[in-house]
Amino acid sequence: MKKRFYHWIQKITVLGFCLVAVFAGKTFYQAIPDEMYVVFGEEVRYDFHVPVSVVLKDDSTEVFENLTKPVEGTNPSYTVSCRLFGIFPVKDVKVMLVGRGKVLASGMPIGIYVKTDGILVLGTTDVEDSGGRECHPAQNLVKSGDYIVSVNGEPVYEKEELIEKIDAYGEDREILGLRRNGEYIEVSITPVLGAEGRHLLGIWVRDDLAGVGTLTYYRDDGSFGALGHAVSDGDTGTQMTMSEGWVYLADIIGIKKGEKGRPGELSGMIDYSRECCLGTITENTQLGIRGELAESAKTSGESYEVCYKQDIRLGTAYIISQVSGERERYEISIESLDYSGEVENKGILFRVTDPKLLELTGGIVQGMSGSPIIQDGKIIGAVTHVFVSDASMGYGIFIEKMLGQ
Repeated sequence: MKKRFYHWIQKITVLGFCLVAVFAGKTFYQAIPDEMYVVFGEEVRYDFHVPVSVVLKDDSTEVFENLTKPVEGTNPSYTVSCRLFGIFPVKDVKVMLVGRGKVLASGMPIGIYVKTDGILVLGTTDVEDSGGRECHPAQNLVKSGDYIVSVNGEPVYEKEELIEKIDAYGEDREILGLRRNGEYIEVSITPVLGAEGRHLLGIWVRDDLAGVGTLTYYRDDGSFGALGHAVSDGDTGTQMTMSEGWVYLADIIGIKKGEKGRPGELSGMIDYSRECCLGTITENTQLGIRGELAESAKTSGESYEVCYKQDIRLGTAYIISQVSGERERYEISIESLDYSGEVENKGILFRVTDPKLLELTGGIVQGMSGSPIIQDGKIIGAVTHVFVSDASMGYGIFIEKMLGQ
């Protein structure tokens, strides 16, 4: 009986050890970055707050021994292996050497206007024909998130063009050229003559988007980054495929405070005049928008050295924002850091602790995305998301991600 009892105890112990090892391995894997940037000439710190030791990979020995100072456009690199308790391999980390970077942190509200590359489909709808019957001409043929790029082989760029061509071709079957998930396809649809005498497809579309965000940083050469997340369509959640875009001066004219279950937002007035155009948008990425500022727009910013993720610490940091109408620093507390990169623009979890900002906005609200995050006199990231359940809690992106390094 005793032998059987000890046998079961042994099995349970082994199973428990295996479960702990699996859980620890996954936790440690998420705590260790896939890659990290280190300023050339400075000591590398592998402080991931987990019990792993770091050894140079065999195939990186020669590279490591012959490292030279980085030159413009290149980042010398080597690979290290992280081992749990110095024995079990957990993850390899690519270490890239960079020069000491500096950018000008802004925090200025900006108006964002982008034109879609194609005409974005928001969804389909029923239409009533001239006889009063309900029809569904586009149902199951086009999908939310598609981009219409042509009608019967003729390119279309704006929704007015699309409407005119559909009506001009009448009730003949029309071939719509679509871009779906990056691939070109064609679908055949027969328009319906509507009650008002125009031919209809029953498709909701959009060809542009405007909104308010925050300029994160810019460099001396005028290149800038903002938002920390993509410009996306509010109805479909689709990242906008952009043909062209601009940033403009914007004034905050109202603040809707964030409440539990209801995110707040900034109301802005955007001046679309040529004189108030701050620059052009060249990229709309998952990690924010990038572009080129006009010389006249380089007025709001303070130079900060770039701090890479492994050097960020938990505790006090600051957001730079102009939600009050003035450029101010608001205190936050960094609660945790996620080095895994599973969600690239949610690497920093923080809580707003500044009484003035809590009173003004309730915490983080829509329109504050892109607000620079500063710690120990260095720029470490930018605000990207707010917790719907708690406006005082938010996420940020590591600045190195926005810089495209």
